[in-house]
Amino acid sequence: MPSVVNERVVQLYPLSNYTFGTKEPQYEKDASVAARFQRMRDEYASIGMRKTVEGVLLVHEHNLPHVLLLQLGTSFFKLPGVEVAPGEDEVECLKTCLSETLGRQGDTIHWGVDEMICNWWRPNYEPPQYPYIPPHVTKPKEHRRLFLVRLPERAMFAVPRNYKLVAAPLFELYDNSNGYGPVISTLPQNLSRFSYVYA
Repeated sequence: MPSVVNERVVQLYPLSNYTFGTKEPQYEKDASVAARFQRMRDEYASIGMRKTVEGVLLVHEHNLPHVLLLQLGTSFFKLPGVEVAPGEDEVECLKTCLSETLGRQGDTIHWGVDEMICNWWRPNYEPPQYPYIPPHVTKPKEHRRLFLVRLPERAMFAVPRNYKLVAAPLFELYDNSNGYGPVISTLPQNLSRFSYVYA
C-alpha cells in the first residue's frame, strides 16, 4: 500500500486584489554594508548572535506564484523583515514589522504567519550566508528565518516612498543570485514543497 504524505496547500489571491498606496519613507538602520557589519560586531559582545525574521508574501498572476519584494533603487531587493530583540517572539515581531512596513495608519491587516520556510546562517561579519552552519563554525553571527505569510483575500498596502513593492515571478528569481542574492533566488526551491490553489 503506498504511503500517504500530507501536502501543505496554500491559497493564493491575484495581485489585482491588492491596492498599493504610499507613506512616509523608512530608512535602514545602517548607512552602508560596512556600517551594518560593524553594528553587528558591536552588538554581538552584548546580545550574541543576531536573529532576523523575514516574510515571504505570495500573490499570483495567471496562476503563477509571485513574491512581493521591496525594491530600493534600481537593483537592491529585499523581503520585509526585522531584527528580533532578545526575549521577543519571532512571529509577533514579524507581524508587527509587516504592519509597520506595509500597513496603513488606522488599518489592521491580519498576517497569517504560521509556516517557517528556511533558515540561513552568517558565519562571520561578512556577506556570505549559508542554509546550514558550516562545520568549522561554532559561533555564527546571524541567524535568518524566513516565514510564509498568508495574505487576506483583499488588502490595501501603504509602501514607504523610498521603496517600490514589486511582484517577482518565481521563474525570474530561480537561479538568479546575481539579481536577487543567494537567499531570495532560492525561494522557488524552498516554496516547491507547497501546493497552491489559485483564487
